[in-house]
Amino acid sequence: MHLSDEIKRQLENDCIFGASRSGGPGGQNVNKVNTRVKLRFAVNNSAALSEEEKARIFLKLGNRINSEGELLLTSGSERTQLRNKQKTIERFFMLIEKALTIQPKRIKTKPTVVSKLKRLDMKKINSLKKQLRKLPDV
Repeated sequence: MHLSDEIKRQLENDCIFGASRSGGPGGQNVNKVNTRVKLRFAVNNSAALSEEEKARIFLKLGNRINSEGELLLTSGSERTQLRNKQKTIERFFMLIEKALTIQPKRIKTKPTVVSKLKRLDMKKINSLKKQLRKLPDV
């Protein structure tokens, strides 16, 4: 499912962002600048999603949702807060789209006659191969 720009804007407005110090590269900059971005999205409070969509998000992303019903994402890999925020938002939209996508039902098919015969031929070849490995009867 592809989210429209309007829904993305509404979802982004429902997000709460926080910043903290992150590890990784940056030297002295790491110790004094808050570059890690934490995104909090309260799934139940979102007006952009229907009840069915909220239920699907809870089902698919349950391991990422805390006890208060908030979806939590963090990013601290980039050196600036802005790039970390952009990266977190991209990941958030990707997760939401993936969770809301409905997988089509698998249609069961029967093996073809040729594939059955080919499988039986391979079984005969393997059987013969194993018989030839045995010691001959004297």
